[in-house]
Amino acid sequence: MNETESIGQRMRAARLRLGLTQADVANALGRTQGWVSKAEKGLIELDRTSVINAVAGVLHIHPNELIDRPYRGGAAAANQWEVSAAAIIRELRRYDLAPIFDGQPRPSQSLWARTAQLHELRDNAQNTKILAVLPDLLREARALAEVSSGHEREEAWAIYAIACKFGHTSAHALGHPELVAITCERAAWAAERSGDALMPAVADWMRVWDMWATADWSDAVALSDKALLTIEPEYRRGDPLAVRAWGALHLRAAVSAARGAREAEARHRIDQACEAAELAAGHQPQFDRHSLTFSAANVSIHGVNVELEMSHQDEALRLHEQMDKRAVLALPKSRRGHYQLDLARAYLWTGQREQALKELEKAEATAPQLIRNHPIARATLRRIRSGERTSLSESLRRMSGRFRLDD
Repeated sequence: MNETESIGQRMRAARLRLGLTQADVANALGRTQGWVSKAEKGLIELDRTSVINAVAGVLHIHPNELIDRPYRGGAAAANQWEVSAAAIIRELRRYDLAPIFDGQPRPSQSLWARTAQLHELRDNAQNTKILAVLPDLLREARALAEVSSGHEREEAWAIYAIACKFGHTSAHALGHPELVAITCERAAWAAERSGDALMPAVADWMRVWDMWATADWSDAVALSDKALLTIEPEYRRGDPLAVRAWGALHLRAAVSAARGAREAEARHRIDQACEAAELAAGHQPQFDRHSLTFSAANVSIHGVNVELEMSHQDEALRLHEQMDKRAVLALPKSRRGHYQLDLARAYLWTGQREQALKELEKAEATAPQLIRNHPIARATLRRIRSGERTSLSESLRRMSGRFRLDD
């Protein structure tokens, strides 16, 4: 049984568990009963995040349950990140207990330097390495908060919140819903204690991402606006970190609106992010303590993604052709990997299968851990494979092996 058929079977099992008919599911999704039937038989590739999340929402399951994430298999070393994830969860569960830490925790300045190293790992899509570091960092930050006072204590809570943010990003990339949920909750808890006026908005930026799992597009936009309202005074004063947070929140809102079929709203949010990017270009902070990837190039690739989410693949490719390619190459590997995946989908949906494969190969080469574990990348590769009228090419065969599609 291939992966598409397995997803279809899980979709059918979840529907029957709730006592729903195919017509019930179709009505809730705004689709036809025939579409649901084909999806359950594995005849339709669910290759849009918005579709996967909407189906999961109707069936009252997590999207990862539908697509069977995290993907397990291969060598034992490839699964060792789950040991780190379990250690992080244990540490976060005891958030309000006295920390277990031997010796004297380092000062906040040293711990912030450690987050800068995590930022670099995040940019290079080294998610398993991030998880390996986090248990100790969370423990030490919590210990620092316990033994310090005043500004130093607030800084300890800020570091704890940002450590949770790194865990949240990695958990999303690797497909660990329990870690996603608890890191988001603890980030918000620590943000309120941090003394950082922007940190609660950063925690809300994380929550918006989580709302996508249940296809709550309107709530995601509303939460973005709530967070934007809290940082507007700092943004109007031109605070560099506030400008970055403002732009990042508008990008979250743009994707949310696009997935919710609110085209004008999505493009308006991209315009707002463009304005923030212009301001940010002249006021770069010495240290981005919130670890938000925001720049004009990042706004541009979000613009492509938004058009793709609204099924305007020709417009997405037109925007790609107009883009400053050097600026894109300067983006972190994690962002470029996502962007190259978007291009692969755009080319595939416009009938350019060969070009789609090239972009997917680029995405994998840029951020292999991210792309091989990405459900949309896997669905895209399956669609490319299904379009082969002759035997699989050697490059497709090797790529399928790396993605473990035939396990």
